[in-house]
Amino acid sequence: MDERDGKHQDAAQPEFRPYHHPAAGWGAAKSVTEFLVRERELVNGPRAIMKMNHENGGFDCPGCAWPDDTKGLHLDICENGIKHVTWEMTRKRVDREFFAAHPVAELAEWSDFDLEDQGRLTEPMRYDPASDHYVPISWAEAFALVGRTLQELDSPDQAAFYTSGRLGNEATFLYQLMAREFGTNNLPDCSNMCHEASGRALQASLGTGKGTVDLKDWEMTDALFILGVNAASNAPRMLTALAEAYRRGAQIVHINPLVEAASTRTIIPHEFARMATFRPTRTGTLNLQPRIGGDMALVRGMAKAVLEEQKSDPKALDVEFIERHTAGFAEYRALCEATSWDEIERQSGVGRAEILTAARVYCEADRSIVSWCLGVTQHEHGVDTVREIVNLLLMRGNLGREGAGPSPVRGHSNVQGNRTCGIDHRPDEAFLQRLAGVCDIDPPRAHGLDTVGTVEAMHRGDVKVFVGMGGNFALAAPDTPYTSAALRKCLLTVHVSTKLNRSHLVHGRQALILPCLGRTEKDHQRGSLQATSVEDSMSMVHLSVGMKRPASPHLLSEPAIIAGMARAALPGSNTPWEKYVEDYDRIRDTMAQVLDGFEDFNRRVRLPLGFRLRQPARELVFRTPSGRAEFSTAALPDVVPVAGTLALGTMRSHDQWNTTIYSDNDRYRGIKNLRTLVFMNADDMRDRGIRRFDDVDITSTARDGSTRTLRRYKAIPYDIPRGCAAGYMPEMNVLCAIGDYSTQSDQPLMKHLKVTVEASQPAG
Repeated sequence: MDERDGKHQDAAQPEFRPYHHPAAGWGAAKSVTEFLVRERELVNGPRAIMKMNHENGGFDCPGCAWPDDTKGLHLDICENGIKHVTWEMTRKRVDREFFAAHPVAELAEWSDFDLEDQGRLTEPMRYDPASDHYVPISWAEAFALVGRTLQELDSPDQAAFYTSGRLGNEATFLYQLMAREFGTNNLPDCSNMCHEASGRALQASLGTGKGTVDLKDWEMTDALFILGVNAASNAPRMLTALAEAYRRGAQIVHINPLVEAASTRTIIPHEFARMATFRPTRTGTLNLQPRIGGDMALVRGMAKAVLEEQKSDPKALDVEFIERHTAGFAEYRALCEATSWDEIERQSGVGRAEILTAARVYCEADRSIVSWCLGVTQHEHGVDTVREIVNLLLMRGNLGREGAGPSPVRGHSNVQGNRTCGIDHRPDEAFLQRLAGVCDIDPPRAHGLDTVGTVEAMHRGDVKVFVGMGGNFALAAPDTPYTSAALRKCLLTVHVSTKLNRSHLVHGRQALILPCLGRTEKDHQRGSLQATSVEDSMSMVHLSVGMKRPASPHLLSEPAIIAGMARAALPGSNTPWEKYVEDYDRIRDTMAQVLDGFEDFNRRVRLPLGFRLRQPARELVFRTPSGRAEFSTAALPDVVPVAGTLALGTMRSHDQWNTTIYSDNDRYRGIKNLRTLVFMNADDMRDRGIRRFDDVDITSTARDGSTRTLRRYKAIPYDIPRGCAAGYMPEMNVLCAIGDYSTQSDQPLMKHLKVTVEASQPAG
């Protein structure tokens, strides 16, 4: 059992006032201004705003992966993107004097906010166990330590190479090349924790691991169905698309246990007239609140309603599309007809009348898009749910035409590009053959370890070296104490980072912090300014060029760091690592030969807006066993909580980006000065004798029967279905046991934890 006391960085009194204002608007403007003042970036911040997400010489926002505007918008930005960039451009520095003044044992007691708030890392550092301090080390010595430790392993599979979504495409390609030339497919990444279910489901149904729509489709669709997405915080620029869709008459159905601010109204900051007159635009026409895990049943109900509608309206189904392009429809029809409305209502937590209303919207729309995020994927049955979404789209031919199709929302800049460019612990043979032929290596064929598998292997002692390119692995992964113990068992942990974070303090026997350039900074190699490419959530690939002088002259680019480690670990390598680093065009020339869809890469990526990767399913080409889009026939899972328990989902607050905490506030949910909380249905609180702001203990029960407890969290009444609760990651990651992952996707069950909540006992 693990017990932790709830603590938050700010001693100010917690507040909760339900939020009733439009998303974005003046609230966002005020928040950005306060943040720029706090960070003392009133010059560089506005300069960055004018360069971020611009097609000519701009840099790509290091926040979310929402596509850039295609019509020349000069303020294609959002509140959280500005905060993310300003956080990176801070003038604060974490240098050798800082580390000399603070031992690791002391830093371990600091809050996660305070760690990152110290500023940018300035030079490579090595952990010294004798003094418990990080001490300076030269780049050459750091690379030699990595190389020596890797070479001394008994097997290449005793190393794991983790990737965060911020890594650019060129660095991504070099990273996977280094790992595979070294001899392992142990390439865990953040996709293993977020959209793995989406990729596996879309691959099984359509033969592609990505969505098929682009931003122009969003501008043309008649109906949008948004599932498990908190757009105002996690993809704020989506608000523009939602507002424009509403104004042209599209129907917008939000499906989420919580009614988030993005599903009601917004004032888009770059719409100056509306800002000046405080005129909001609606961003939704219908809100449905399924129980946690109930999305699949709700979508099944919509499909059942479409079939019932066909009895009176033959056009409710696109029979021609189904017959020409799909397989398995007869079996799916039989499954829908055999699923009772009582079971659909029970499992979804939504009444039949409301589901029929959503289905009517779907049937009346000529073109529909279904978009989803982690609220759908981080469940045991995430793959089945995404496949059910595809089933619904196929029934009315909402694929392969403008304004229609599946549209997963990737939450981190270039996480989709990471997978495209080779970060995959289960690579396919065609890719490996091309890599072998072009790069003259013999890549391993055996599947490697994903995120959960890597943590378990480190804990067993089977993985002895962990290299992390970006991110904050110790906090992002599930079962925080277990993950921390696993990292501490390593011979060597290496973190390539821009700022100090918890993972640097949860280290192996030897540890390195290798500071890299940020997305906003100029990357000069041999006197020439380099550009890197990224892929957005809708498969557009474009260039990003930094605008600011690096935070320290001792920083290296991500490609340079990877090449340095590779040269040291692979002394006999024929790969031209130095030439790749001198000119990233050379990396792109090699990528063009290896990666499907990257032909003529260097020319196409320099086109205005870059280029879009081909999506065969959009062209009705299905790389499935049948050569058709395949209906699935999974049974509905039982997601109704056992009496006395709640289903708890973890999520970000608004003033947070992944594991980076900007403050203890969550404006859109009405929270101030508090993170250690649990949102609950008021009736569930009443049943347990819990009042607003009472201290409660939250205990999760894992599949193996073990329990984990968070103590003295504040209970907040919220508009959430009975039997459901929610709270913030990464604090609540401790509740997700390492063994509680989906058997379909191997994703940790962050959105569907089985918990009990009870009043805390008085202190003492």
